[in-house]
Amino acid sequence: MESYVNNLVFGIYPYIALAVLAIGSVIRFDREPYSWRSGSSQLLRRKQLMWGSVLFHVGVLFIFLGHLVGLLTPIALFDALGISHGAKQLLAIVAGGIAGVMAIVGATLLIHRRFFDPRVRANSSFSDNMVILLLWVQLALGLSTIPLSAQHLDGGEMVKFMNWAQGIFTFRSGAARYVADAHPIFKLHLFLGLTILLLFPFTRLVHMLSAPVRYIWRPGYQIVRSRRSLGRG
Repeated sequence: MESYVNNLVFGIYPYIALAVLAIGSVIRFDREPYSWRSGSSQLLRRKQLMWGSVLFHVGVLFIFLGHLVGLLTPIALFDALGISHGAKQLLAIVAGGIAGVMAIVGATLLIHRRFFDPRVRANSSFSDNMVILLLWVQLALGLSTIPLSAQHLDGGEMVKFMNWAQGIFTFRSGAARYVADAHPIFKLHLFLGLTILLLFPFTRLVHMLSAPVRYIWRPGYQIVRSRRSLGRG
């Protein structure tokens, strides 16, 4: 039974989450393009938003890139570059810890602002509140894995997760077995991360996929018309 649940959560669920992420994002962009935004409440309480947003976004960006490179870079490439698993593990603990603290401090400021400022709270939807709380819990779980990782400075635990992630993305059968004996905190961290990907297309998180690439070739001027001239048209 335990093996079945492990395969369901870490062998099948990742594909469900990734499929919903990809297909759901495309459908939302096609059918609801005007909802594809971050929904900023900057005008309501700017100072706390600035500090919270900067800390949160910078921290999360480093965490995301760290996970992307750390989990999906082939192990053979690290070996070819002479980067030991232990050195990679130590770098992940230090850099990930700093970025994680930044992100969770920023998230805490954003949560305080969202729930304790009456105007911001009145302009927040259920999904807005749910997302920031889920992200805070995910960051807390990530930081909770640091003491556990510090007990395996040989990098062996990290290799398990690399094999799992690369197995999922290369459609290798049996990828779930790599995390079967992982600590429950690691498993919960992975499960919540997959769940956030599943919910991604239905929340304001979709704005992360947008990049202002069009501004590279946008004309250097804009045509501005008065309200009167528009009325005549």
